[in-house]
Amino acid sequence: MTEETPTNRSAAEPYVTEFEATVRSVDDRDVTLDETYFYAEGGGQPADRGTLGGYEVVDVQKRDGVTVHTLDDAPDFAPGDTVAGDVDDEHRTYSMRAHTASHVVYGAGRKLFGGHGYGGFDIGEERVRLDFATEADADEVDALDFQRLANEAVWDDREVEWYEMDIETAEADDDIVFNLGEGANPTETVRIVEIDGWDISACGGTHVARTSEIGPIKVLDVSNPGADLVRVEYAVGPTAIERQVDETRASTRAAETLDTSVEGLPERAEALLTENKDLKAELAELREELLDARLSTLEAETVTRDGDEWLVGTVENLGPNTVSDHLRDRDPDADVVVLTGRDGSTFVVVGTDGETDANEVIGEVTDEFGGGGGGQPTLAQGGGLGAAPETVVDYLRSD
Repeated sequence: MTEETPTNRSAAEPYVTEFEATVRSVDDRDVTLDETYFYAEGGGQPADRGTLGGYEVVDVQKRDGVTVHTLDDAPDFAPGDTVAGDVDDEHRTYSMRAHTASHVVYGAGRKLFGGHGYGGFDIGEERVRLDFATEADADEVDALDFQRLANEAVWDDREVEWYEMDIETAEADDDIVFNLGEGANPTETVRIVEIDGWDISACGGTHVARTSEIGPIKVLDVSNPGADLVRVEYAVGPTAIERQVDETRASTRAAETLDTSVEGLPERAEALLTENKDLKAELAELREELLDARLSTLEAETVTRDGDEWLVGTVENLGPNTVSDHLRDRDPDADVVVLTGRDGSTFVVVGTDGETDANEVIGEVTDEFGGGGGGQPTLAQGGGLGAAPETVVDYLRSD
């Protein structure tokens, strides 16, 4: 006589968290029962937590079709004993809500993508990810569109039901998406989870009976993690509420700081960006004028080195790139122009008429004061010099 395969009733009766069962086997810390309501890890849903016969259940896995409960210690009960099982209700409820939310979010994806390829799913402690197999670009989809559609389905209080269906019939139905995961055992029937008028999938997880039980869904991110995949990450329950409150608090503070309303933030932010852009342009123009004025002053103080006229001096409140850009666009009145200043450390910019190699000047300065740099024969710059700008100027003017 063949021994009957033990039954796992967690998916069929997800609201049951307390039960009694007969022990079938004990192997050190691993225990099997004649029936159980502990959900075994699988399909992206974590294993249930709780206690069995007073021992903490630290893991639940399916092995060769049998649910194996791993305890925190080897138990003192034996095969044939009756033990009490107590599934952690808080953890189970979170998993039920998060898993049902995945069907709600998937239903939103059907509407937004016009297809329903399944790419993967995983329930984390604070966020859940759902991957769509689609060629769509994540940038084409607004996370708020997912969030709005998902929460509308929650608010509609749609019925969620689960039932068995002939596998061939299910596979022939294009509306049914299969998200059983790799390694699912082939069977004659498949378990279907259907949200009335919203989504229908082959799924073995635990679910709530109505979408209103899910609570708020907060979409955290929409991205492309790989080729032909769009990933939607979301939170449910307290985490979703906390994220929403944090965002509302931040936007309220921003509105107060900018002396506007939350609704007026986009317009105010756009105005500030325009104002900032105008100020940057004005600042750049003023810097150009300042540098022109400084060069005009230094032109009266040129020195002669090796028969060439050198314009050497310091600049303030300007970086090496700004100075380089200015010299590139300006025909120097001297054969060699050397400007030095501070941008964290001392820098030097050299522009020449081509007769003198700017890189050779940079090399001379860095040999004397350290640092490094280089560039083109007519324009080069160096940085990290171990001397004050005035010391560099004195060195070049005195040689």
